Amino acid sequence: MIKTLLFDFGDVFINLDKEAPMIEMKKLGILSFSNEMMEINKQYETGKLATTQFLEWYHKAVPNRSKKQLADAWNSIILNFPEYRLKFLEDLANSKKYQLILLSNTNDLHIEKVIENMTLKRYNRFKNCFGAFYFSQEIHLRKPNLDIYEFVLNSHNINPNECLFIDDTKENTETAKALGIHTWNIIPKKEDVVDLFQTKKDGIIYIGSSGKVIDEETKSNQGIRSRILNGSSPYKLDGEFLKYIDSKSNNYSEK
Repeated sequence: MIKTLLFDFGDVFINLDKEAPMIEMKKLGILSFSNEMMEINKQYETGKLATTQFLEWYHKAVPNRSKKQLADAWNSIILNFPEYRLKFLEDLANSKKYQLILLSNTNDLHIEKVIENMTLKRYNRFKNCFGAFYFSQEIHLRKPNLDIYEFVLNSHNINPNECLFIDDTKENTETAKALGIHTWNIIPKKEDVVDLFQTKKDGIIYIGSSGKVIDEETKSNQGIRSRILNGSSPYKLDGEFLKYIDSKSNNYSEK
């Protein structure tokens, strides 16, 4: 039974343009992120560098560009936060059915841009939905490293089998899965977090009415399979779980 929902932030709730920073950096003379730059970025995201130090480092790399130009290029990844997603989250929080936790690789510059784009009032509405709100820069840990998931599990005494983690990065969900956490590797622009309790991706529903996840292992259950395939409708309710049959291939899907 799922008791905790662990959410990423970017491309789960707020929309991102992941190609924009490199496009904008090229305009400033940085044609690619070197290994050294990638390490500086990671240090910034884990709180080892302050914003002033981070911008100063890049300013030395391209001294003919202002720190504001560099910050704007860095923040170009941040787009809008649709209101319907915020309302979905508020409804979920008000239901009090799950412990809600945010776990995001992010930094002060990005959060400043988030607040600028969505307003402080809406940002506070978002933040107030969660029982815990973790940014990599603040806890000095970063996805997909194992220790960040262990930190969350241990801090909240969470049984991995009772936790569902939603993230748009495959590497992040794979690490979580290795710890026994249920995962949804959401595909931006094709899937939406508001469909968490609806059919999605391969025509499946992740959480049943009691909060249980339909696991991959269930695919071997021939009794369930037979009950699904015998139905004339593409949807069948088996106990408390909604199953879906692909009408083209006549195959069933579940998770």
